[in-house]
Order: sequence, then C-alpha cells, then structure tokens
Amino acid sequence: MTQPVSPPRDSTDKVPAPGPAPAWRTVLFRADVRTLSLLGVLAALVLIGGITRPDEFLDTRNLQLVLTQASVIGVVTVGMTFVITSGGIDLSVGAIVALSSVWATTVATQEFGFAGILFTAVLVGVGCGLVNGVLIAYGGMVPFIATLAMLASARGLALQITDGRTQVVTIDGVLDLGERDAYVLGVPPLVLVFAAVTVIGWLVLNRTTFGRRTVAVGGNAEAARLAGIDVRRQRLYLYLLSGLCCGIAAFLLIVLAGSGQNTNGNLYELDAIAAAIIGGTLLTGGRGTIVGSVLGVLIFTTITNIFALNNLQSDVQQIAKGAIIVAAVLVQRRTASTT
Repeated sequence: MTQPVSPPRDSTDKVPAPGPAPAWRTVLFRADVRTLSLLGVLAALVLIGGITRPDEFLDTRNLQLVLTQASVIGVVTVGMTFVITSGGIDLSVGAIVALSSVWATTVATQEFGFAGILFTAVLVGVGCGLVNGVLIAYGGMVPFIATLAMLASARGLALQITDGRTQVVTIDGVLDLGERDAYVLGVPPLVLVFAAVTVIGWLVLNRTTFGRRTVAVGGNAEAARLAGIDVRRQRLYLYLLSGLCCGIAAFLLIVLAGSGQNTNGNLYELDAIAAAIIGGTLLTGGRGTIVGSVLGVLIFTTITNIFALNNLQSDVQQIAKGAIIVAAVLVQRRTASTT
C-alpha cells in the first residue's frame, strides 16, 4: 500500500521573518548610544586635561571646582530641558539668575539672614517664570519674543538695583556653604544640590504624568489638546519650573561668588541650550533627556576648565561652543530624516 506523498513545499512557504523591533527598544537603544557617546567624549576630555596639565587638572581641588561650577549652570539646564522638550525656548534664564542674585543680596534682604536670601532668590526666579508663562501660554506670544523681552527687562532691572556695583554678602551661613569645612565626604554642598535637582528632574520627566504631558505637548500640541491635556496650563507650569531652577541657581551662585552682580548669568542661556541639545533633547520638542543634559553641562564645564588651565582665550571657548551646537543640531536633523 502506497503512502500518500506530501505535495512539494512552495518557495513562498517560509518561516515568517521576525518583525521589526518594538519602538521602545529602538528608543532605548538610541538613548544608550547617546549616553555612551557623551560619556566617551567626557572621558576623552578628561584624558586631554590629564595629558596637557596633569598636575593641575587631576588635582582634587580642581575636579571639585569643575563640579561646583557645573552645578550652577546644571540646575538651569534641568529647567531648560523641560522647556525645550515641550517645544519652547527660554532666552531669559541668564538674566533671571542675575536679577534673582542681586535682589537677594541687597542690604534690605540680607537683614533677614540666610532664609531671606534663599527665599528672595527663589521667589524672584519663580515670579519671572510666571510672567514668561502667562505671556506665552495665555498671551499667545512666541516664546522667543517673550523670553527675549524678559531678558532685556531683567538685565535692566538688575543694573538699576546694583547701579553697576557688586553687592557683597555678609551672612556667614551663606558664605560657610562655600567653605571646604561644609563638604560632605569631599563633595561640595552645591554639587549635592545639583545632584538632587537632577534626580528629581529625571523622575518628573520620566516617571510622572507631568513629564508625559510635557513630551506630548512638544511632540504635537494640537494632538495633546485633543487628548484632553490643558496645553496652556502645562506651558505655564513649565516656565514656572524654569524660573524655579533659575532661582535655585542664583542662590548657588551667591554661595559660590559671595556676592551678587548684574553681570551674573552672562550667556547662561547659550550654555543651557547647548548642553540640552548635545545631550539629546530635540530642539523642536517631543524628546528630552535629563541625563544627557547633565553630561552636556559636564562636557562644556570641562572644556572651559581645560582652556583656562592652558591659558587659551575665552573667545576660542565661545567659538568651540558654537561649533558644538551647530554639529549637534545637524546630527539631530540627520537622525530625524533617517527615521
């Protein structure tokens, strides 16, 4: 008895090819690549600093100085990351830091001691952020124009308050935070504040509804509105957050410098935007990374430190920063066009 013969398999009867990787895996892979790339750049800079100025750069005091200087602009950058992720921009952060620092160091404010200085710095920062948020969210102004107006106004008011003079801080409780005796296991208090702000910022952006709404507004504001998100209120909160970060940074700067000046925070907007962009935050909104922004801050601060130790002029530093910004934006555009 003959056994039935199976028909020959058609050439199309193949094992199904595996489908494309889930979108979240692609995003995580790219995020890991960006983070590793930034860590590689930072490691290369540390190597360059160690080779060119081994005794000075690798000294513990210098490394503590780098981290301390990164703390001030780093706190500002955390707030800027949220704003850019939402599709906005804040050009007034440097001016807000200046205004907050000089208002908090007036003779009248210092009469209230440590708490008075801290409270005033934060209050002024939040107040400026509130004005920005109202103008943009409810006044319909373009973020570029609104924050540019705040930049000019805050700088002018800071100059009027100080009359061009440096306001020296006389409160021991504030000055003591900048002394080595206040270090915790060799870590400056300012760095600890920066670390706390970074952790909180990461948790808010990646683990809360507020963070998801921020990304949604930056990705497509109209779609976010149709999904039930109050876009205007979200934008208001974001500029309030940016102002809060500026107020905290102003207090850290007061501790670091021991004074308040109308020139404080000069070009902080450039540094914060640049750090966020090279860290992987999309300039057009819809994607933000706190870790990348912090690494961007450390990269720029390390570059500045290396240039200073090697007696290179500040204009060369600005040229280098500008070139890095252009390169980062071009890479972002190229990446976006291939996805």
